[in-house]
Amino acid sequence: MAESDLTDHLITLAHLPAADLPASALRLARLSLLDWMACGLAGVAEPLAVKLRTLAEAEGGAQDASIFGAGHAPARMAALVNGATSHALDYDDTHFAHVGHLSVAIYPSALAIGEEIDASADDVIAAFLVGAEGAIRVGLVLGQAHYDLGFHQTATAGAFGATLASARLLGLDACQTRHALGLCATRASGVKAQFGTMGKPYNAGVAAANGVECAKLASLGMTSADDGLLGPQGFVATHAPRVDALETGARFLFEDNKFKLHACCHGTHAMIEALLSADASGLDDVATLEVRTNPRWLNVCDLKAPRTGLESKFSYAWLAGMALRGDATEDEALYSDALASDAALIAFAQKVTVCGDATLSDMQVVCTLTLANGRAVEVTYDLAAPIPYERLAEKLRVKADELIADKARAVWAFNDPSRKTARQIGDVIRAD
Repeated sequence: MAESDLTDHLITLAHLPAADLPASALRLARLSLLDWMACGLAGVAEPLAVKLRTLAEAEGGAQDASIFGAGHAPARMAALVNGATSHALDYDDTHFAHVGHLSVAIYPSALAIGEEIDASADDVIAAFLVGAEGAIRVGLVLGQAHYDLGFHQTATAGAFGATLASARLLGLDACQTRHALGLCATRASGVKAQFGTMGKPYNAGVAAANGVECAKLASLGMTSADDGLLGPQGFVATHAPRVDALETGARFLFEDNKFKLHACCHGTHAMIEALLSADASGLDDVATLEVRTNPRWLNVCDLKAPRTGLESKFSYAWLAGMALRGDATEDEALYSDALASDAALIAFAQKVTVCGDATLSDMQVVCTLTLANGRAVEVTYDLAAPIPYERLAEKLRVKADELIADKARAVWAFNDPSRKTARQIGDVIRAD
């Protein structure tokens, strides 16, 4: 790959006319906005969110952009608070090729800049789509090796997407956009060691804040390396032991984005769906359970003995027990710290074996249950199976109703964003 290919591709994306953005991708990006708003409003009482709002209030500054929960802050701080808050429940959308969560890194930056410049809601959605597509392309170049090395792509590739979204809204020219991406190359960060802690959602907030900061600095004339992404000793060279090819197809890869319908790590969702179809009548009816999954997930969501509710979201054994017991895995309230000391789940976890199977994609699972009567049952699931748009929208509407109750109506009004503004979105997420 020529050094400038990826950066040039991102600059082209940032400057695509709105009329050239696929209508189907924009429609899905609108669902991401609604889901992101619901997740953020649902997360305002999380300890992480409270701490960050306290920091924002203490630092003060220009009151340009809304933050989840109440109040305003400078755009960069609002992006930090909103990115972390919306990822606090780990209930937001996921793109499996990008290997990360797009909305929580990119919508906070797009909204913060959008409010500051009084952009339309349509402009914010278009900027998000461009940023999300760019983040996916960066994620694909960084590849599986980057993720396996321990980097959190929501925060690393996601920061470049946040930068693109901000650059588009600020009207940066091609040269300024190049410098913004170069500055992001020295700011993007985030490691998977934070999974199961407050540090994971903080990573998303940092990515969003980086996008605002780098685009704004470039707009002020700050320069950077010509190619901070693929240039010598640039981000890719220093963060990926192996570089994958740039995906250059015309199709928007964002259209493969997936939404969470269970309040836990997306790597466990195929297993949950498979077990929900299993012919088993509770935990006592299962003698053993073997879960075969893509090896990628073994160091992400195979915690054998979670200590907190957050860690339970990353445990195949715990979530398998919950699914087979009939727990409402979509109910965020279930994931309290008491879940980690649930005696029935602790006992059931001893029956569960999780193993990697490289023949499976990262969206597939094969579960083999041996029942108490000796009968073996095999169930499978593939998250890549498409969900019709109308059915997906209805599922997300129900999810919003469960997460934020009376606030869901105001959020869902943006299902038709025409003649609405970024500041109106801000009015809803502040909920003050």
